[in-house]
Amino acid sequence: MISVALNWIYLFVTIFLTGFGLCAVFDRLFACHIQKICSIAAVGLMAVTVYAQVFSLFYKVGFVANLLLTVGCFGIAVVRRKQIAEVLLAAWKSKSAAWKLVMAASIVVWCYCTSRGYMHYDSDLYHAQSIRWIEEYGIVKGLGNIHVRFAYNSSFFALSALYSMKFLCGKSLHTINGFLALMLWMQVMDLFRFRRNRNTLVTDFARAGAFYYLTVIYSDIVAPASDYAIMCVVFFIIIKWLELLENDENKAAPYALLCVGGVCAVTLKLTAGLILVLVLKPVFLLVRDKKWRDIGLYFLLGLIVITPWIARTAVISGYLLYPFPALDILDVDWKIDAAAAALDAAEIKTWGRGLNNAALVDMPVSEWFQNWFATLPATGKLFVLADFGCIILFVILIVNNLFVILKQRRSSAYQENQLESKQLFVLASVILSYGFWQLSAPLLRYGYAYVLLVITITAGILCDMLIKYFQKHQKKDMIKGIAVLGTAALLVFSAAKGFSLARYAAAQLPKEAYIWQQDYGIYALESFEEAGSTFYYPVSGDRTGYESFPALPRKTKVVLRGETLRDGFCPEHFSDTLP
Repeated sequence: MISVALNWIYLFVTIFLTGFGLCAVFDRLFACHIQKICSIAAVGLMAVTVYAQVFSLFYKVGFVANLLLTVGCFGIAVVRRKQIAEVLLAAWKSKSAAWKLVMAASIVVWCYCTSRGYMHYDSDLYHAQSIRWIEEYGIVKGLGNIHVRFAYNSSFFALSALYSMKFLCGKSLHTINGFLALMLWMQVMDLFRFRRNRNTLVTDFARAGAFYYLTVIYSDIVAPASDYAIMCVVFFIIIKWLELLENDENKAAPYALLCVGGVCAVTLKLTAGLILVLVLKPVFLLVRDKKWRDIGLYFLLGLIVITPWIARTAVISGYLLYPFPALDILDVDWKIDAAAAALDAAEIKTWGRGLNNAALVDMPVSEWFQNWFATLPATGKLFVLADFGCIILFVILIVNNLFVILKQRRSSAYQENQLESKQLFVLASVILSYGFWQLSAPLLRYGYAYVLLVITITAGILCDMLIKYFQKHQKKDMIKGIAVLGTAALLVFSAAKGFSLARYAAAQLPKEAYIWQQDYGIYALESFEEAGSTFYYPVSGDRTGYESFPALPRKTKVVLRGETLRDGFCPEHFSDTLP
């Protein structure tokens, strides 16, 4: 726990200072004044993620990368010290003693959960080795040729390498998922804050969905799996977007910057791409106001975020996007064979559909859906059925809104429906993301945020409509009943999950993780030599952990591009001999 806490302190200080410096730039460029500490930290986290990827293109991500980052943060702290002090002091004074106590307890709880738990199977399969390659070399041409999963290139691994502190601790820490969970929990905490005269409850419903998700993953966040990171980021973006709508924000800048955050989400996991449908709103606002300069600047910010990720993908796999062999425009000797890339893509889809046979990738939805649905846990079945119902309700609500727009454009009903229409747009982007997940690789952990947000946003919109109906007919007792019922449900759920967390924490007490975080798994390995380099592979199974490096899931042909590992790897057909 102590190692996690110290790592988080350094992580927060660097991302906050980086974010503060960038927010000052955004304020000048777009007149967008960001003051909330969590939002500033989110901007900084996005920036250091890009920084880690850029740095990895030229050198290993370790001591030098952290040194330069620290120097830059120190410069920001010196130059902006007065403004930083004002923001921190204002934030401290604005919070009650109860909130500070709960926040302190929350940090301890999430620190405890991050220090121990279930190490995800894939983390010992390839996450750990992916992070170590970045720690040791930064980037290596054709790395995906020795293990196709190294070509997945989530920016999460570069960020994890930046804060792993192997050069300092002698072991690689993996605390990013826990920190992201804590940041999302800070958004969830607003559920328990009483507010009068609220325009909408939809934001709180989305927070409730995030609350549920966090109760699902608290035992797993010790693992550096990008699935948890991307779900937390998606929840964060949607909650912030709905919060802007709740506060009747009409400027384009906050929405546009959230869309830049959406681009960063894509670099975490490509499946988040459809969340960028949200970009239509700021584009509309900017075009309407003829802010061509701002459009160009936001586009440039998006390019800055996405370019190093694309460059890393090209170097690791030989493709701009992997595994999409159709986008084959690079002529390099380290390119993964198109057949291998296509097989990998097929395996991802069939695994998510519960088929476990790449040859069945073209099986129609009508044939694989029933078996996939049967394999879901009970709650998963309930959520999917609810999602289908919500999609039907979404269509009905869209038709109703179109009717209002066409028939009552100048009436008060039209004005009242403006917020609902904006929320339906957010719901549409989430439904599209859900649809992409459902039809591609619908493993629940790949799309938990979409599954829950479709339900919670729809429920929030319906609840708002019901409250407006009771207000119109002056049924205050019914409104109070809804408030009491919602509060009671929240308290009961919190108590039940709190009890579950307490039981889990008690079961984890014997683990010796109070100083050092629980490490990766240890496996029996064998080795073979290739061009003076030793490669490790497991005696049984396919997991190798972190310690033995470089490690592969099985003994396989390794074709070096040059004389050392730094020169990279070619596909197998470049050599006819086994190592």
